[in-house]
Amino acid sequence: MTQRKEGNEIGWNLDNSYARLPKTFFSSITPNPVRSPELIILNESLASSLGLNVQSLKSENEIDVFAGNGVPEGAFPLAQAYAGHQFGHFNMLGDGRAMLIGEQITPKGERVDIQLKGSGRTPYSRGGDGRAALGPMLREYIISEAMHALGIPTTRSLAVVTTGESIIRETDLPGAIMTRVAASHLRVGTFEYASKLGSDKDLQALADYALERHYPETNNSPNRYLSLLQEVIKRQAALVAKWQLVGFIHGVMNTDNVTVSGETIDYGPCAFMDTYDPATVFSSIDIQGRYAYGNQPPITGWNLARFAESLLPLLHDDQEESLKLAQDAVSDFPKLYHSNWLTGMRAKLGIFNEEEQDQSLIEELLSIMKENQADYTNTFLALTFDKEEDAGLFSTSEFAQWKDRWKARLSRQQETQESSHQLMRKSNPAIIPRNHRVEEALEAAVEQDDYSVMEKLLEVLSTPYEHSSKQVEYSTPPPPSKRPYQTFCGT
Repeated sequence: MTQRKEGNEIGWNLDNSYARLPKTFFSSITPNPVRSPELIILNESLASSLGLNVQSLKSENEIDVFAGNGVPEGAFPLAQAYAGHQFGHFNMLGDGRAMLIGEQITPKGERVDIQLKGSGRTPYSRGGDGRAALGPMLREYIISEAMHALGIPTTRSLAVVTTGESIIRETDLPGAIMTRVAASHLRVGTFEYASKLGSDKDLQALADYALERHYPETNNSPNRYLSLLQEVIKRQAALVAKWQLVGFIHGVMNTDNVTVSGETIDYGPCAFMDTYDPATVFSSIDIQGRYAYGNQPPITGWNLARFAESLLPLLHDDQEESLKLAQDAVSDFPKLYHSNWLTGMRAKLGIFNEEEQDQSLIEELLSIMKENQADYTNTFLALTFDKEEDAGLFSTSEFAQWKDRWKARLSRQQETQESSHQLMRKSNPAIIPRNHRVEEALEAAVEQDDYSVMEKLLEVLSTPYEHSSKQVEYSTPPPPSKRPYQTFCGT
């Protein structure tokens, strides 16, 4: 393993706190070099915020770092061990194609993981090659950056490199490695792993680490481990509400894809909903619709119950009391989620204050949207700018009656019409990463080696609340198709 010595020039400032946990939580690994790496895209604004020298990152030596051919000074490459309930079934897992090279301490003193995804085999690869194809890595780059611009907590992508090697899936595909930046890669599945395989001492070490890294404000809590559970529940309630408000469908909400930090992670079969329907599923492997759009909140509650189970030995010495504390905490999730969602929906409709009838007003609109197969994003845009078309949803008597009730509701608040309009502008994005636009960009990049389509898409997605003329062409729903849109895990 080659360690680069120019860390200070580049700006690498790495620590390895995760490696100081009990060794059951990781395996140290040696990077798997690739033939001829080439930098495809570098997230320059993210790099700068991390304290990295953008121009130096484009050098041959640093491209080797992004490819796993070498590591920066101070790195400690490792693969994390974790478990997870996958579609409801428990499995032992781990980083099968990812390598944590270290934790960058940013100029602001923040600590973030630097991970290579698609970097080769690890002890947890379970027979896989540990590699990734270019298309899925670019897809994660696009969607994660769009989520960040939408104001949704998310892991981010620092760079994508091609490897100069093919990987075999159904066909030969160009290989690639993505550099992912995360608040951490601690998952519900990490705690499940500790609970099933480790000792109570290991579990406590992991919980103490999570508290110190993400929730130091709870240090004086009378029950710190209960506080950990409660804080994770709060963050997940806020996160999933944000998903629902923009029509994002994660696609694979297994417990190993639920972060303790409250960030969205793992953009495999994810997609954004066009036509509003709570039953919408895009993932090719989600045959039963377990992770459909409308199921995301209750599934999050289910996942958090698994987190609570893993913490039971720490919550209280008495088993019955421990179980009661866990149940009470998890039972708060539906209320917390609903409060976040209702506040967000009020904002999408320009409503500042609270009235008891708001819930039914919102649900009635969603019902009319579903019945008329209305586009989710564009319906709220039309309401924002009062530009309803003379067709579909807007031509129905049901919508006309609803609009009258909505206008009457707005008149019962102190804020002006202009204030409501500004609130709606800030709450309803002009564009989302439409699935057909993402596929268009990926096809141009992978099939034609043309990255201009992706670059233009990323540019307009970077300011979703700008509501500019350049975004109009990207707001159009896909043309009708006899084949339903499907996404794939990309493994």
